[in-house]
Amino acid sequence: MTRPADPVVPKPASSVLLVRSGEACPVEVYLIRRQKSMRFLGGFYAFPGGRVDGADATEAAFARCRGLDRAETSRLFPEREGVPPLAFWVTAARELLEETGILAAGDRDGRPIALGDPAVAPRVEEMRRRLMAEEAGFPALLEREGWYLDLAPFQYLSHFITPTSSPIRFTARFFLAPLPEGQTPRLFTEETSEGFWIDPAEGVKRYESGDMPMAEPAEAGLRYLSGFESLEAVWRAHGDRRHKFHGVFDDDDPPGIWDPPERRHPSR
Repeated sequence: MTRPADPVVPKPASSVLLVRSGEACPVEVYLIRRQKSMRFLGGFYAFPGGRVDGADATEAAFARCRGLDRAETSRLFPEREGVPPLAFWVTAARELLEETGILAAGDRDGRPIALGDPAVAPRVEEMRRRLMAEEAGFPALLEREGWYLDLAPFQYLSHFITPTSSPIRFTARFFLAPLPEGQTPRLFTEETSEGFWIDPAEGVKRYESGDMPMAEPAEAGLRYLSGFESLEAVWRAHGDRRHKFHGVFDDDDPPGIWDPPERRHPSR
């Protein structure tokens, strides 16, 4: 690929590997397929995610966070371009709601919201609708309901940056998150055409056979999870909250993070 004279500045983004115990495999992860009409990686399989919104990086957003604070997240990676690290966790939770209907949140006393409650489910639906319609920001909608994000279970996993040769670029942080009790992801077709649970090892096989096109972050995430013998082992490995691998290359490194497989280096 030809490197542009003035590379596009990568936009901050977050993505979530939603995981649960599998019936026929140790761990399952939730995978989506991006609509083919999407400008970035259209038709590719990926994990739910998207760019950091301005409202995600505000004090109002941080006031609705429980389980993690700015000081703790700032020890995991530094602030860049004026985006506090905690904002990436807020984005991860918001994108999970927008793309799967999952809301990792509780009330002021720490009780998880119960989507099985017929009085709660419509409120979550309305929150998602208003987010997608851009009628209100995530912090304002959470405050209106008296809810707080439960970010403690979100474990920082990896960091990938789109190569300088790309006209659309992201500096994306990836997180592991457990499926909240009593919740089930659903398919919403604004941005995705498929959504399903998959054995990570099976996902790798389908990628290698050419059946599932995906960029390196998704491939690397599947390969990583396929090495665990249980979901409990996954969480034990993340007790230190530190990221486990990354795909950040120097700008002078010719192959890009999200280049075709034949041009990539192994993740390091």
